[in-house]
Amino acid sequence: MDADTSRALAGLIRKERITHLGTLRGAAPLVSMTLYLPAPDFSAFYLHVSRLAWHTQDMLQDPRVALSIAETDDGRADPFTFMRVSIRGDASLLQQEPPSLRTEWLARFPEQAINFQLADFSFWKIAPRDARFVAGFGRIHNLTAEDLKNAC
Repeated sequence: MDADTSRALAGLIRKERITHLGTLRGAAPLVSMTLYLPAPDFSAFYLHVSRLAWHTQDMLQDPRVALSIAETDDGRADPFTFMRVSIRGDASLLQQEPPSLRTEWLARFPEQAINFQLADFSFWKIAPRDARFVAGFGRIHNLTAEDLKNAC
């Protein structure tokens, strides 16, 4: 991946705030929308989710997940020109919240402060295994976790 493409990937991950989280539920895929916070070096993606949500219950059963991050639809004629990245990884429940994580989360999602008052919400860390970045129609890049970190 050249420097311009790396910058485009990093810009996409930093700009967008919504991901579609793929989990396995009863041996079948389930995809749900959630919010995410990338680590500065893209070595992890953090989710703050309720244990009542199906996707959280699924991650407790099987840590293999996928995240899908795409440009926001701007109404352009050909949606296949949108940049998007699919990241496969492993989910783990954070037993202890890193000191700055809540502050960073609330800076990105100030309206989510209420969730920190609810006992069923917790942070999860998604550690990437690999990714597939589509920089636009026909511009496809298969990435290792290390490639993803180098894009930041």
